[in-house]
Amino acid sequence: MSYTVMNFAVPKSKLSYKIAAAIAGNLGKPSKMPGFTYGISAKLCKIGAKLAKIPGSVCFDCYALKANYQYPSVTKAHDKRERSLSSISWVDSMITLIEKTKNPYFRWHDAGDIQNFQHLLDIVRIADSLPGVRFWLPTREKALILKYRDTFGDFPANLCVRLSAAMVDAKPLAGFENTSTVHANANPCGNECIAYKQGNKCLDCRACWDKTIQNISYRKH
Repeated sequence: MSYTVMNFAVPKSKLSYKIAAAIAGNLGKPSKMPGFTYGISAKLCKIGAKLAKIPGSVCFDCYALKANYQYPSVTKAHDKRERSLSSISWVDSMITLIEKTKNPYFRWHDAGDIQNFQHLLDIVRIADSLPGVRFWLPTREKALILKYRDTFGDFPANLCVRLSAAMVDAKPLAGFENTSTVHANANPCGNECIAYKQGNKCLDCRACWDKTIQNISYRKH
């Protein structure tokens, strides 16, 4: 049976790690990150796919469209995760998978982005269900974030949503609590990501998850 496409709500008491992974796919564990991640193909980005065609944008020459992200095993995992988003059991499956890691930090979308408003609502539901986990959601989907904010107000305290500026060396987007930028020739805005100084790893840094830090500026790869 393909758990990914089945249209049944699996009882939580029966939702083992094995079944949850069969529904939602396995979590990612990039060597740079302190915790686990969940990504889909960058080809599915809505705003990002448009920016990828624009020289000077933060998505031009996207890292998630080359190198390790093109391995068949990675593209297969991305495809499985994308198809799972419509499963009625996706939220419960993700809660089960993240709980089992026993890691207090989680990153959404080391590749890819929010697909639609329901996808965003599901991410919020997961954060609400796991108050002991700090979630970082980087995104370029400004319209979806505005729609959520206008409809529901603030995001959960443990979900840091960072809106990314579209162009390299641009200023942070105005009117948002948490943002990110990419710098190449300009000075970094706010808090500079220090991963490039320490083997391209976060190590002890958790700035991206910290809602008290307004902007993170990443050095262009």
